[in-house]
Amino acid sequence: MTLGLINANPVVHAKKERVARTEDLHGDDAVDPLEIYDFVRDIRDPEHPYSLEQLSVLSEESITVDDKLGRILITFTPTIQHCSMATVIGLCLRVKLKHYFPPHYKVDIKVSPGSHANEESVNKQLNDKERVAAALENPNLRQLVDECLYSNEL
Repeated sequence: MTLGLINANPVVHAKKERVARTEDLHGDDAVDPLEIYDFVRDIRDPEHPYSLEQLSVLSEESITVDDKLGRILITFTPTIQHCSMATVIGLCLRVKLKHYFPPHYKVDIKVSPGSHANEESVNKQLNDKERVAAALENPNLRQLVDECLYSNEL
């Protein structure tokens, strides 16, 4: 956790109950937005000991799938417009989803329109393969991403 929190008092929401699933949803390469949401909802926020779901950074409605075009769009809403951790949140989503989808799907990760002061810049960083690779080569940033992905504090 970082010192000098940007949003010292975030609004925390209750976690939703998980939906029990028995069938293999990837059997026909179909991608279900709810399945994606269940997979990423427990990622910990880089600044707070809460999940992205608890902070309403991510919701079921923020994930769209176009099977015809093979595209998945995940939008997230930072807790404040000048959130400096928006790129870290996006990196966490990208790393967690890296090998999750059939190879013909393209995953776009963006901040929700109007939710961040530097929306265009953040979106460009999160969807540029070279920038993502370079960011993940930074050991401090990679450690922060790993802490958010593999934290048992939630």
